[in-house]
Amino acid sequence: MIRAAGVLMPISSLPSAHGFGTMGKAAREFVDFLADSGQTYWQMLPLGPTGFGNSPYQCLSSYAGNPYFIDLDELKEDGLLTAAELKKAVMFKTEDEADYGLLYKERIPLLRKACARLPHLAPEDYFTFLEEEKHWVKDYAVFMAIKQAQKGKAWVSWPEDMRIHDSQAVREAAAENREEVVFWLRVQYLFYKQLNALKAYCEKKGIRVIGDLPFYVASDSVDVWSHPEQFEMKSDHTMAYVSGMPVDGANPEGQKWGNPLFDWNRMRSEGYRWWLDRAMHQFRFCDVLRIDHFRGYQSYFAVPADGHPKDGRFEQGPGLELFRKLDERSGKRPLLLEDLGHLTPDFLAMVRESGYPGMRILQYAFDPNDPGSLYMPFQYDHNTAAYTGTHDNNTLKGWYEDKNEKKRIERAKKYFGAHNDDDLTDVFLRGLYGSVSDLAIVPMQDLLGLGSEARFNDPSGNGVPWTWRMLKGSVSKSLTAKLKEMMLLYCRNNWEANKDENAM
Repeated sequence: MIRAAGVLMPISSLPSAHGFGTMGKAAREFVDFLADSGQTYWQMLPLGPTGFGNSPYQCLSSYAGNPYFIDLDELKEDGLLTAAELKKAVMFKTEDEADYGLLYKERIPLLRKACARLPHLAPEDYFTFLEEEKHWVKDYAVFMAIKQAQKGKAWVSWPEDMRIHDSQAVREAAAENREEVVFWLRVQYLFYKQLNALKAYCEKKGIRVIGDLPFYVASDSVDVWSHPEQFEMKSDHTMAYVSGMPVDGANPEGQKWGNPLFDWNRMRSEGYRWWLDRAMHQFRFCDVLRIDHFRGYQSYFAVPADGHPKDGRFEQGPGLELFRKLDERSGKRPLLLEDLGHLTPDFLAMVRESGYPGMRILQYAFDPNDPGSLYMPFQYDHNTAAYTGTHDNNTLKGWYEDKNEKKRIERAKKYFGAHNDDDLTDVFLRGLYGSVSDLAIVPMQDLLGLGSEARFNDPSGNGVPWTWRMLKGSVSKSLTAKLKEMMLLYCRNNWEANKDENAM
């Protein structure tokens, strides 16, 4: 991996006049900002359609795209929506926060209008899209159509004969709800048309995309409904064990996430084909794939479905065998490991043996009780990606203003030689960019110097997650120039995007 830098920015957080970030003009302007400021990477969160709780790590499908990412202004330019229709719809209460209730109420009806007009424009590539994506897109559309007919119920609560993916009842339901099935097919066509255009623009500007493969699959997803054999499920579609976290100092009650567990023995016997297909699909739209919860591939925590995390147990994962298969299939495409969590010696050995870069989080460093922590900057090595924080952390400013972090922050200030009148955000950014890690990634909130109000997610359950949005005009010329200066100073400048300037 070359020495470079990038920005963590969910598409949903981009500015928009319609309540949610999209793959339209604001996305291209963000790519321009990345290129102009010397960045090489745009790290996104998973792009799938979110279900209950709105988490991008709990998607309704591993293949489908989030309908909310479809840019409405581009649909207007394509003749699929009118200016009057867009003006009438109000999809947010405040510009810096997504309102998922309003989005569902206002945006889905607009997409229905656009999709109803789609045949009149006769796009030549629509049927090509359906043919190329036939291994997943029809299942998704049928799943969504039945879910709509069942008033949004999870598929395990559908009539018993409809819980069987290839049953006669499902075929009859698909026929009865044909218009709804066609709607969801067209939504995915529009999504992928815009996604492909955005990826092409990134390539044109020399920006590489870091995608994200969630470890678990949501229980209420087309993946589990259509391929229950890939999961540890009983014949009645219930689960004996689900995902979670053990009881520890940070989680005195443990955590029970509720995802179905993979049947790794079954997958191994099939050469991991289902899992590899899922990973390779993501590689179509990114240059580097972040592997979420890499810890789970070594061992994962299984919680009794009707019990408490204290009664859970660790189960063995597939280990590096799975990733050697992925290397064979992908031609050794770049991976980035989310190697956080319970760092046992066996797990650390697995990370080293993998050869893939792991993550180093600045906010996890400077613990007075652990002066030699793996996250201290002097411990970083070249084959790592250094972060100020992840999507689950507080913002940098929120972190150093947190009274509970006072001892860490005092130690961090001494480490970096900060003075009382220094801008600590600037101090920590320079410390990160100056580290030996080949890659440095900073969440957009930290570049803007925003506080805890801009936190994207808090796993402890405080606040409303996944709603932060950047205000229009937040990216200034001075920020771009300042960031570019740091990229040049710390030799992280995107030489491909700025090759003419670098040749001077």
